Amino acid sequence: MLKQRTLRSMVRAAGVGLHSGVKVNMSLRPAAANTGVVFRRIDLDPAVDLPASALLVGDTRMCSSLERAGVKVGTIEHLMSALAGLGIDNVFVDLDAPELPILDGSASPFVFLIQSAGIEEQPVAKQFIRVTRPLAVSEKDASGEKWARFEPYDGFRLSFSIGFNHPAIDRTGQSVTIDFADHSYVREVARARTFGFMQEVEWLRENGLAQGGGLDNAVVLDEYRVLNADGLRYSDEFVKHKVLDAIGDLYLLGHPLLASFVAHKSGHALNNALARELLAHPEAWEYVSFEDQDLAPLAISRWLALPAH
Repeated sequence: MLKQRTLRSMVRAAGVGLHSGVKVNMSLRPAAANTGVVFRRIDLDPAVDLPASALLVGDTRMCSSLERAGVKVGTIEHLMSALAGLGIDNVFVDLDAPELPILDGSASPFVFLIQSAGIEEQPVAKQFIRVTRPLAVSEKDASGEKWARFEPYDGFRLSFSIGFNHPAIDRTGQSVTIDFADHSYVREVARARTFGFMQEVEWLRENGLAQGGGLDNAVVLDEYRVLNADGLRYSDEFVKHKVLDAIGDLYLLGHPLLASFVAHKSGHALNNALARELLAHPEAWEYVSFEDQDLAPLAISRWLALPAH
């Protein structure tokens, strides 16, 4: 049986919020089977729980944020991506501020935290959402058309393309396909950092964003080049970070996906719109689990065959 997973022990981290610039202490705690991912604002009295749900996503400007009864938890996508990448179903995320720490701007520190805590299997079947027919969303803005779609697929595959009119990005790979049957999330996706442009900083900060951003937690570009002294971590780091974000945004569906996700210039808002579109069409998907691991798709059996430690 493919089993649900939680953490073996609690683990803590501290940092600053990318957009708020506020220091935040975070704890990841084990949770019982069928709990899901639950964010808990422990700085409030009483504490407020915000389940990781696509239907609770509010603000999608430069991040994905959950909102419930006036309480917010922002920039959740990198942790959600790491949880998806390591197959963690159930965890409590305790926070004493309204935004997760940005750490180095990728999912890699969250992967390290989860691996440090240890991964424990639970005696309950892991449940997947299997897409059974295509669904798509799209929008147009000044930069052109953006779109994202789901297609049936016996595994989990993401194909993403971007289109930035910038010389440093033009020199990198601008499309990538990550198939969990062939690629390692930890090695090939998790280290991709968020990125931003110097010419946008003033506008972002006037709008309460990027208050905690810098060269230590983002790839920063001026009009011509990457400003980080250490350069890029991947030759296609920009588009891989978009894949990283999408993995986290889609995990807000509450279960891992069996589907192909294909997108062009999609961001948090469109990723969430596609997730909501799927939930609005129950005839387009079904829940599945695998009592016999040998009957699971190759992508899933390889991905979850990692030692649970």
